[in-house]
Amino acid sequence: MKQPTKSNGFTLVELMVTLAIAIILLSVGIPSFTGTIENSRLTTAANKLITATNLARSEAIKRGVRITTCKSSNGSSCAASGDWAQGWITFTDEDNNATYSSATETLLRVEGALGNNLTFTGDTNIEDYISYVGGGQSQLSTGDGGGFQTGTLSLCDDRTGNYGKDIALSSTGRLSLSTEVACP
Repeated sequence: MKQPTKSNGFTLVELMVTLAIAIILLSVGIPSFTGTIENSRLTTAANKLITATNLARSEAIKRGVRITTCKSSNGSSCAASGDWAQGWITFTDEDNNATYSSATETLLRVEGALGNNLTFTGDTNIEDYISYVGGGQSQLSTGDGGGFQTGTLSLCDDRTGNYGKDIALSSTGRLSLSTEVACP
């Protein structure tokens, strides 16, 4: 009597069971992974603005001149409408008006649009720009009264709930980040 040869491999039943288990695990894991990706996008956007304003503050101290970061849709001028999600520019603000002039001021950094499902709005004092003077304090332009500049930027995506982030600017020029902020 001849012995059957032993086969190394998977049977069709074993393969089908393995695929069924993999599909179940993926269907459970992908929704939570999507939330992680969306949270990461918010964190990245907040960090980009914090980095730009920290650059503005350090350059203001180093150069001894006003440095401004303003929202910008084209990367070459400050925008009067829209929100910070359209992007921003950082520049030396020699004439103290919170508006970039390529003839007399130096462009230091350009950040493009953040994404189509993000909203990044500032309250009254920081709706359009954040400006630092040579001592490192945040200060309004002379056209806006010239006092200390304080306020909060709110960052949200298209989800509702406590997923947002707030960036608060103090009168000393320091930023603080709050997470799990309610979004509309």
